[in-house]
Amino acid sequence: MERFIERTMYASRWLLAPIYVGLSLGLLALALKFFQEIFHVIPNVFAMAESELILVLLSLIDMALVGGLLVMVMISGYENFVSQLDIDDGVEKLSWLGKMDSTSLKMKVAASIVAISSIHLLRVFMDAKNIEPQYLMWYVIIHMTFVISAFAMGYLDKLTKH
Repeated sequence: MERFIERTMYASRWLLAPIYVGLSLGLLALALKFFQEIFHVIPNVFAMAESELILVLLSLIDMALVGGLLVMVMISGYENFVSQLDIDDGVEKLSWLGKMDSTSLKMKVAASIVAISSIHLLRVFMDAKNIEPQYLMWYVIIHMTFVISAFAMGYLDKLTKH
């Protein structure tokens, strides 16, 4: 009975595989939205104000950061929790592949969230004249919560490694 339970629990890791495939579909949706935004901006680029163009570009950077985060979580999560990727020799490999454990993945995710939040906060500040002051305050508070959380996670990770 014990062996059956252990084998079942070990095999259940494969339930994560469809979730990682779903993240790849999310990446596809993000790419479609990215190019939709590009096709929307290009014809209007000369009519746009500089600040408006910067806001759009920051939005595109935001999407690129989220896309990188999706790839990192998808591939590293699969490799850490489901199965190692079998990539043929001669095929280009990502430099971090096989080197990112769950702790380093967690730190990279936290750093990515802070970067995404920073870009979003910059977009908010660029459009501050159209945003209520109390909302600006909450954006800063939320961003600082992400920063402090990432710092605390890094500090705790450093403490546990010693």
